[in-house]
Order: sequence, then C-alpha cells, then structure tokens
Amino acid sequence: MEKPARVLARDTEWSTLAQFVEHPDARLRLGVVSGRRRVGKSYLLRALAEAGGGLYVTAVAEEGVVPARRRLAADIARYAGIETSLIGDASWESLLTTAIDLVLRRSGSSGLLVIDELPYWMTHSPELPGLLQLLYDQSQAGHGHQGGRVIVCGSAISVMNELLSGTKALRGRAALDLRLRPFDLPTMARHWEVGDPSVALRMHAVLGGSPGYRNLAGVPAPQRPEELDAWVQATVLDPTQALYSGSESEYLLREDPRFTGSTLHYGIINAVAGGATSPAKIGGLLELPRSSLTRPIEALVSAGYLRHDSDPLWERRSVISVADPIIRFHNLMTVPQRDLVDTGRSAEAWRRARPTFAARILGPHFEDCARAWLRGQADPAVYHSAGQVTATVVNDRKGQAKHEIDVIALDKRAGQAVIGLIGEAKATVTRRGVADLDRMDGLKTLLGEHEHDTTMATLAIFSLEGFHPELIATAQRRGDVLLVDLETMFGLRGPVAVPTAGGAAGRTRGPTP
Repeated sequence: MEKPARVLARDTEWSTLAQFVEHPDARLRLGVVSGRRRVGKSYLLRALAEAGGGLYVTAVAEEGVVPARRRLAADIARYAGIETSLIGDASWESLLTTAIDLVLRRSGSSGLLVIDELPYWMTHSPELPGLLQLLYDQSQAGHGHQGGRVIVCGSAISVMNELLSGTKALRGRAALDLRLRPFDLPTMARHWEVGDPSVALRMHAVLGGSPGYRNLAGVPAPQRPEELDAWVQATVLDPTQALYSGSESEYLLREDPRFTGSTLHYGIINAVAGGATSPAKIGGLLELPRSSLTRPIEALVSAGYLRHDSDPLWERRSVISVADPIIRFHNLMTVPQRDLVDTGRSAEAWRRARPTFAARILGPHFEDCARAWLRGQADPAVYHSAGQVTATVVNDRKGQAKHEIDVIALDKRAGQAVIGLIGEAKATVTRRGVADLDRMDGLKTLLGEHEHDTTMATLAIFSLEGFHPELIATAQRRGDVLLVDLETMFGLRGPVAVPTAGGAAGRTRGPTP
C-alpha cells in the first residue's frame, strides 16, 4: 500500500499501518491508534482508508446514542451506495457487522474499517469495545467474519490506554498499538514551509510539532527572525484567535475525561511549569502531601501532558517536566501576563516575557531537540550506540556543587555507566569557544571520579549560534569532539566537527592542556 504524496513524513507509521492491513492472516484483526489532539491522526487514517478502499467513520463529541448510530448508518450507506433508511435503526452490533461485511466485499480479507474518536461513542455506549471483542472472538473461532481489519482511534489518551489494559475487552486481541507523535524539528519546518532554522526552532518551542496548528493560525508563518514577534502576538497571545495558548491548553486538557474540572491536575501542571521537578517539590508548592500526588501525576504523564524521567546516574532522582509545548508556553508566558493579553496589549506582554521565553522555554527546548537529534539523526558511531540518551547531573565532590549535563549517552552495566557521549546544548546568542570544551573535559573527569567508564566518550557541543574558529580547529585536531549547529540539526549539512577513527587517543588523554 503506497503512501500518498500529500502525507508528509510518517514513513515509519505508514509502513506499520500498511503491514497491519496487508497481513496475510485471513481472520479479523484489531488495531488501536492514539495520540493527542492536532497530531494528525485523522489525516493519516483517512489517507490509509482511501488508499485501501476502506471505510472511515468518526464519532462526534456530545452526540447522543441514537444520532450517533444514525450517523454511522449514513456513512455505511454512502459507502455501499444504498439508502440510509435500509439500516437507519440498526443496533451497534448490526452496524459494525454490516460495515465489516462491506469492506470485505470491496477489498477482500484486508478490507479496512477505521473508527475515529471512539471515546466519544464510549461515553454513551461503553459496550462498543465488548462488541468488537465478540466479533474478533467469533472470527478466531471460524464462526464470524473471515477477514477484515478494524482500527479504532482516539485523542483521549487515558481511554485509549485502558482499552488494552488489565481485563478490558481488547486486551490481548489488538495486534496494533500505535501512538502517533508530533513532527520533529525538521519536519515541522517543512510542514509550515519555514526556511530559516532559527525561526523554525522558536516556533517549535512555542507550538511543538503538532501539524494541526497550521490550519488554526490566522496569519502566515514568519520567514525571518524579525517577523517572529508579530506572529507570536497575533496567534498564541491573541485571545480572539483559535491558536491562543489559553484556549488551546484548556481544550487539550478537557479532551481527557479524567481532567475535566480538576483543579488538582491544573495545579500540578502549573507547579511543574513553575519549576517543580519532583513530587516533593510539587507537594510543597500545592501544600499537599507527596503521597496524594502519585496517581494524578501518573495520570498526567500517561496522557502526555507531563514527562517523568529518571536520572540514569541517580536512579532515585526523578525529573518531571511539562511535555506539551503550548501548555508550557501558556503557563510560563501567557498566565503571568494575562492582564496585558486580555486587554489587547500582547506586544507589551511579549516584550516583558521574552527573557522568560529565552531562559525557560527556548533553552530547555533546544536541549530536548539536541537529544532528539542524537537519537534519530546522528551516526550511532559518534556515541558508540549507547542505549540511552538523556540528561543528568554530576556532583563535584571537592566543591560540593552539582553540574548539569544537558546530553549524555550511556549504557548501564552492573551498576556502572559506560559513557558514549557527554554533551552541552546552549541556546545563547554567542558562539561557543574553547572554554566550553574545557568545561566538557572537566565533566568527563568528574564522571570518571564517580567510577563511570568514560574511556571512549565523545564530547559534544550543540550551539544555536555556531562556534569560534579556534574551537573548530581544536575539535578537528583532537578527533574526539562533535560540534553540531542549528543547520546540522535541521539536516541542511553535516556536523561542523565529528569524531575520527584516530581520535581514540584524545579520548584517553583527559583535558586539553
């Protein structure tokens, strides 16, 4: 099944979906696709159904059970070319059976039925997963449909996760569980048709990579850095626009039924956006015991609103952060300037908040993008195919200080970390120099003092504004240094400097004199 030209990127996801549909199994197969709102699930699944001659139907929010069944009946009748009245009052089971019969007649055993936004129907018809289980079990026993593919999809992540959990109906029956992610940095730039990497990075820091936001923007995408201020003011800081960060954040959180009207969940997100990175710190800000926050934090993490990472070198140190960029932007930028924003003074609000944007949004986001680039774009040889790419801290035992390491690639073996790469990612307005490399050498030494294996570690520096010639020359001479600028992260060219095969000596000699 060939991917249509209009579907940007998504090669891996399309291949996974096509393999599911075209699997030689002659019995009914079930699949689950999930992902947050605006990520492009419906667009992708519509294209899949069209490519395979399948039937795509979607549920509608806040629609009663009778109108929902009639809407499904109308979609089925349109697909079959018959009058809706012939099946208009059918039951859910009859409608599902008819839909699968029709796709089988048109496409054989790989006939596809896509049910988008299933959680909307489940609010009034919770029996639907059980009916799908019944159809599946009948097919497996040879008494029902011989073939057919059914994909159910939804934006309410908690509901979709529970479909396959515990004793739920589809547990052990779904052959596909695909979580659709936002676009990465280069793909987002292509989608918005932004050619300037510095502009695209800042847009990605504000909105992330969800492709659905482009249709909500009431103004053209900025093409030059000097156009970015006006674009921010006219979109995420304009309460009259659909892309206003306050409206979008509320909309995303309301998508999950567990969070509707929950002041606790909103409070946790606000606390994390404000700098609380652990349950204890969140509890301190909210004046709540840590034990009472375990389940709501887990719910926010599973829904994709928060990210909960464990430090690989300090396993008891948890790091919680806001995962969704527009929710982060809203809490750090819009909320503190709400009075200005609500009274139409977005330009003043943005001017006041820009230092916060640079320090608490752009900087951390650049670090995230550096780690993402290393995982997905870099030659694994530069970090020796280490299994984990993350961030960490290392203690200076002599100075009693903690040093953050923005990017580290490692493997854990019997309690010891084998370090493949130690990196720093700085979104500053100055070019990086030899002093930055000296600091990386110092971090390498500290990690060695903690009995971690740094023998083959590459030292990496990611820079928003490039590198001084002296640093480039030193990196090329040493042969154990990776220099990555913004153009490299966008795939416009290779790294400024890469480790060489002859750089092993540089990896063992310690800091440059």
